[in-house]
Amino acid sequence: MADKVKYPGRLIAVDGSRGKDIVAAAAGLVDALRRERIECAVSRWDASGLFTDMAAGGHVDRNVSIRTLSLVYAADLAFRLRWEIRPALEAGAVVVAAPYIDTAVALGSTCGLDDEWLRLLMRFAPVPDFRGLAQERKVDKAWKRRADRGYAEYVAMMLATAAPKHASKAARRRMMELLDRTRGRKLFHLSNKGIGQLQKALIDSRKGASRQSASRPRNERK
Repeated sequence: MADKVKYPGRLIAVDGSRGKDIVAAAAGLVDALRRERIECAVSRWDASGLFTDMAAGGHVDRNVSIRTLSLVYAADLAFRLRWEIRPALEAGAVVVAAPYIDTAVALGSTCGLDDEWLRLLMRFAPVPDFRGLAQERKVDKAWKRRADRGYAEYVAMMLATAAPKHASKAARRRMMELLDRTRGRKLFHLSNKGIGQLQKALIDSRKGASRQSASRPRNERK
């Protein structure tokens, strides 16, 4: 069941097709928010260490399917929610999840998995208050097949033998196209201008929440 709890904090999802770009976008956003004295926490991919443990095996052990990798992503996300994201949201902080659900769904879909199956798999995760898309660099290149860069690069490494087409330039372009879809919610492209726009939207949402709380009748307060 999807998490429909309304937390006092705010959740910002930062997704992208390349690990370094996601890290850079999250860092730029966090720096901008902290300059406004907004407390931030960052949750990153592989906080559980599951992917690191898998990569530590021999080369033969790395021949796994995209379905298996998606299941491991969901397990890692559950760990992040339990130990990083929900505690900070409950404390009223802003959490930047980099990456979040859309990265796993877009990459899984690019590799042939059903979009709806992927979203059902991760339906336990709360819907983000804001969605940010990392500014993509080196868009004319395929992923580097490395375990230490990001989820997409990790998948490219794991599928290099069994499904090399999923690590191609065409696959990365397809993933970027899928990530750029709004799905009915505003998507902030995290250039310097986009970071400023998301920052303003976040500040406005927090002011709105404060006004709503202040105007609530005393006998309705919990």
